[in-house]
Amino acid sequence: MRRVSALSAAFLLGAAALAAHTQQAPPAQPAAQGQQPRAQGPCGEQPPLGLTQWRIDTSHSAANFSVRHNVVSTVRGQLGPICGSIEYDGKDVRSIRADVTVDVTKINTQNASRDNHLRTDDFFNVEKYPTMSFRSKRAEPAGEGRFRLIGDLTIRDRTNEVVLEVEGPAPIIKGPRGVLTGATATTKISRQAYGVLWNRMIEAMPVVGDEVTITIDLELTRPAMPGDSQ
Repeated sequence: MRRVSALSAAFLLGAAALAAHTQQAPPAQPAAQGQQPRAQGPCGEQPPLGLTQWRIDTSHSAANFSVRHNVVSTVRGQLGPICGSIEYDGKDVRSIRADVTVDVTKINTQNASRDNHLRTDDFFNVEKYPTMSFRSKRAEPAGEGRFRLIGDLTIRDRTNEVVLEVEGPAPIIKGPRGVLTGATATTKISRQAYGVLWNRMIEAMPVVGDEVTITIDLELTRPAMPGDSQ
């Protein structure tokens, strides 16, 4: 009887320890049927997508810029990782809506000294304004394989309407993580219109040009759904 009691006590202690461990680290609950799990990544936790929503694939998208330097050359760089979602029914470009954010704290022109200067209040002031954003208002067809996306671009504390000239959307294809499409958008802005005023003169010419060309390459993804082409 004593041996049985000892074994029983050991079993009960082991069961209690297992129960305590289970309470501390509960197993992950599966998503409800028909509900997509929340996405994790550089953009943080993101809500599930709607039926016509697409998520920007940050690892395969980029926001690049170019600006004249000393009148005679062009400096090019990358503004930083892109996050956001796009509304698109897969058929009509007029259904497209964009909500895009760019992390300008990661600006990169392949020159550390210049990048650090661009992060200061002379340019982006990333401590106060770590992101720039674009929110579309409407989309207009502009010929085969092209459209215009009109919306508000916010840099620092200034917002102005811009027109993005867009190539795409690319044909929708199936990939290992769902379906894919993409587009390339380009616009030109005046940096002074966004409060980016710093400059120096060299022989009566500005060191940094006012006009900045921004090019955004996007890859968009969403889970495959019934009716998607094979």
